[in-house]
Amino acid sequence: MTPPGQPKKRKLIDGGLITLCIILCLSGGAVWIKFGPQVFWSSLLTDLGFAAMLLPKVIGGVLLAVALGYVLPRERIMALAGPESGVRGLAVAMLAGAIFPGGPAVTFSLTAGLMASGADLAAGVAMVSGWVLLSANRTLIWELSFLPSHFVLVRVLLTLPVPILLGLAIRHMAKRRVAAE
Repeated sequence: MTPPGQPKKRKLIDGGLITLCIILCLSGGAVWIKFGPQVFWSSLLTDLGFAAMLLPKVIGGVLLAVALGYVLPRERIMALAGPESGVRGLAVAMLAGAIFPGGPAVTFSLTAGLMASGADLAAGVAMVSGWVLLSANRTLIWELSFLPSHFVLVRVLLTLPVPILLGLAIRHMAKRRVAAE
């Protein structure tokens, strides 16, 4: 058992990786059988090129997440977005997610770094769902460019409470879990 406050030791090869590899091999085999080796190799090389382009962003995001754990004062993060921060902490996390302009590699890593620095799971969920649902970058650049402004306003207003409600649900489930133990 891991002592409190210590991160759990992660396995290099876990069930998720094994499942992903099985799906990868099955889908690759299906492409080979249905479309032939030329399409298989072309797709594989295209995907490897995309992965090579994405890798620096992933590495940067992971390094940022690790650095945040050392740089940010744990007490301040816990006060802003820890388990006792209430709805205000969830709102701070949601707004941070909404204004963060990065892609998933950076956003997920940043969220993990903040959680390692003292933010709770509920704040992490509020941050990621705020990024997914309320991204200022996507709303300003894409939605308002192509959609009527009243439509975008209704969408934002309808999705605005969702990250906070998700965070409250996570905190409620965590309290029930602690009470059951």
